[in-house]
Amino acid sequence: MPVLVKDIMEKKVVTIDIDKNAKQAGEILKRTRKSSLIVTKKGRPAGIISDSDLIKRVVAANKAASKIKIRNIMSGPLVSVRPIDDILVAVRKMKKNNIHRLPVIQNARVVGMISMTDIARTTPEMLDLLEYRLKMKEMPVEIREKFTVGICEMCENYSDNLTKINDQWLCEECGEELKHEY
Repeated sequence: MPVLVKDIMEKKVVTIDIDKNAKQAGEILKRTRKSSLIVTKKGRPAGIISDSDLIKRVVAANKAASKIKIRNIMSGPLVSVRPIDDILVAVRKMKKNNIHRLPVIQNARVVGMISMTDIARTTPEMLDLLEYRLKMKEMPVEIREKFTVGICEMCENYSDNLTKINDQWLCEECGEELKHEY
């Protein structure tokens, strides 16, 4: 069963208006202890600003934070996912766009955020399964049973006594028929 974005996303999203400045963004980030804010324009998502955006585009550039508008330093357009998307969709988008968090958008509204940390926190069991699956691929295929029950691969009838003949599981009748052909 796939894990959906809505199952692990952070539902509390902090926003900032596009007309605010970098100093105000920094204050919100500090107060909320978040690493990013969704930038909104008239209540709709317009971009994202992260703590690293502030460091690179304001602090490292030695600019006055109170004079720099969010619109000039935010990242956009938004790369987003839907709540019903599989987390693999989110991971692929993050990798493709070299980003660490995605807003979750539904009906043109931000309903959550998902980060690589959220995904990593919820997937240790998946990593165990992947490791087990990789080990299984390395092991040689070995058929121990000579008989089994199931559907005959030739006539497609159910049988309690299928036999492996020429890499096919065959019922007794089809097995006899195949033997007479040779």
